[in-house]
Amino acid sequence: MIRTEKLTKKYGALTAVDNLDLEVGAGEIFGFLGPNGAGKTTTIKMLVGMLAPTAGAIFINDIDALADPLAAKRVIGYIPDRPYLYEKLTAAEFLRFVGGLYSMPPDEAAKFGAELLTMFELDKWANELVENFSHGMKQRLIMSAALLHRPKALIVDEPMVGLDPKGARLVKRLFRELVRAGRTIFMSTHTLEVAEEVCDRIAIIHQGRIIALGTMAEIRRANQADDGRLESIFLELTGGDEVADLVDVLRE
Repeated sequence: MIRTEKLTKKYGALTAVDNLDLEVGAGEIFGFLGPNGAGKTTTIKMLVGMLAPTAGAIFINDIDALADPLAAKRVIGYIPDRPYLYEKLTAAEFLRFVGGLYSMPPDEAAKFGAELLTMFELDKWANELVENFSHGMKQRLIMSAALLHRPKALIVDEPMVGLDPKGARLVKRLFRELVRAGRTIFMSTHTLEVAEEVCDRIAIIHQGRIIALGTMAEIRRANQADDGRLESIFLELTGGDEVADLVDVLRE
């Protein structure tokens, strides 16, 4: 469903993403992890067509995303870590606007949009201006918008940011239902417990390169962490052991 070949992004002398080869199948939740500045968001912006790569190839549902970006975007839903919304629209108006961008019939966009607002417990605020929404409500609205055109792949940057425990549980359940229906979830997150709980496979990127890739069991076997926890493996691979030691000292 999502495939990259030697995907590279350079900013002058800095290589933010370095020859990235990934393949994510249909019906899979794929976790994309890494420390700040590792290349996660740069990769995601290239996948969704917001950023042109320096070199390499991107295929979404067998569509060459660089040769035909509009066709690729039709099958992608994108949830950024900092959602941008038109705050002078109501939630219902915003979803109808998004439906128009994807050439959805207005009646279909309105009907499915109302269903999504109900699912995300926003139906009581359907006619409220977005500017009055909390951050968590805005996050749920942008998720509704990303799902409106029924994408085959959902690309998510920090999906749990700003969500309360109930909202986070809803999103995790939704992701599982989507993959059971054959959709693909490509998810970047700093919340290692969420990645460990919901992801079928995980890639860890560091300094623009993939340094670990596989299921949790495969990553544990390859790295032989003392306690087998993703946090321990992540810190060991990305050089965060010193920070963990400092935290232990401060706790003492």
